[in-house]
Amino acid sequence: MTGLAEVRDEEERAAVLEAGRLLFCRPCTFFYAAQKIDQLPDPGLPEVAFCGRSNVGKSSLTNALTGQNSLARVSHTPGRTKQLNFFNLGDRLVLVDMPGYGYAQAAKSVKEDWQGLMFNFLRGRPNLRRVVLLLDSRIETKASDHAAMKLLTEAAVTFQIVLTKADDVKPAQLEKRQEDAQALVKKYTAAHPLVITTSSETGLGIPELRAELAALAA
Repeated sequence: MTGLAEVRDEEERAAVLEAGRLLFCRPCTFFYAAQKIDQLPDPGLPEVAFCGRSNVGKSSLTNALTGQNSLARVSHTPGRTKQLNFFNLGDRLVLVDMPGYGYAQAAKSVKEDWQGLMFNFLRGRPNLRRVVLLLDSRIETKASDHAAMKLLTEAAVTFQIVLTKADDVKPAQLEKRQEDAQALVKKYTAAHPLVITTSSETGLGIPELRAELAALAA
């Protein structure tokens, strides 16, 4: 199925957005968790992984995409998620919630374990179609974000930058953040060309992200 970056006219765009809406109307359920690489479920459906700094809004975005407020736990303690969580979306796509990175108070050994798990998962997962890399609209790109993009590029995994929490940013600042994100796309060869700006609060960008993910589904 065509993604938004390949859309040629408004009629095709409407069809792509509708495909995304229909996919995310399907039930989405948690079915597996893994803390070590040898605990991963057998490869099956296409997978899309969500990655980002701790407290970037991964759980809120997952809940907004699926329309299920309690699907992914929203933690007020950054760095709480320490495992890969797998969600089955209508037997067509698997959403993978990855551990957050870059939390300053996490123990060094835990950070290293997270990075090792992420890299091994990214490098060796044959059905992983894309990583959705979340960046906070309110702050500049951190060193840990660049490290994650480098990691993804080294693992030869396509990643798509998605800006979060856009409702909490003034228009001029948001425009600057979007320009910065587009510059990152040009810098990293594994980056998908389309940057999507989202808000879990207002729904901004949610239909577009659904459409992008639907293009990867079985």
